[in-house]
Amino acid sequence: MVERRARITLAEDDVLLRAGLASLLERSGFQIVGQAGDGEELIAAVREHQPDVAIVDIRMPPAYETEGLDAAQVIRREFPSIGILLLSAHVEVDQATELLAAGQRVGYLLKSRVTEVSEFIETVERIAQGGSVVDPGLVQELLTARHKDDPLESLTEREREVLALMAEGRSNAGIANRLWITEGTVEKHVRSILARMQLPETEDDHRRVLAVITFLDNR
Repeated sequence: MVERRARITLAEDDVLLRAGLASLLERSGFQIVGQAGDGEELIAAVREHQPDVAIVDIRMPPAYETEGLDAAQVIRREFPSIGILLLSAHVEVDQATELLAAGQRVGYLLKSRVTEVSEFIETVERIAQGGSVVDPGLVQELLTARHKDDPLESLTEREREVLALMAEGRSNAGIANRLWITEGTVEKHVRSILARMQLPETEDDHRRVLAVITFLDNR
């Protein structure tokens, strides 16, 4: 339990859930200084009370898309010292990563994890004290997505070496001299690289250039 009563602003459109969370937090030693049912109310409450932590449901009225997350990003810009704990019923990989990239005073927790009371309270305490917490479910999803989307994943070690030298602007002959292989072998590696990376062959796009750009973007 935190030594000082950390001040919490709570944003959740489900009135019963919000009341339950508020009661739980107060019994655990926190002080609730504002409650909100949508993003605009949340921003107004934070501006008025400037809490230590804002607990925010990602999907809120009116469209139940990213209203809560959008409000959290406004709060982070205006009050970077305020901790933010995002709550969601689903893993929102693409939406959450930008805010989580800050790495400090930020957290992400699936709502299903809130039933683990001690874990939930520990998460809020950690964020109030300047730490960060990411739900294991999100970590696994991010790792899976990164593995799935990595265009270099299928390349062999030798093909990566060839691609790295291509990125340095070397010709096939230059690559052959550097790696002590024949120019014909380099050509085979290049064809394999382009095929494995599934780069489109069109009249306007040079696949070798596209391969180099992709390599540089994913280093």
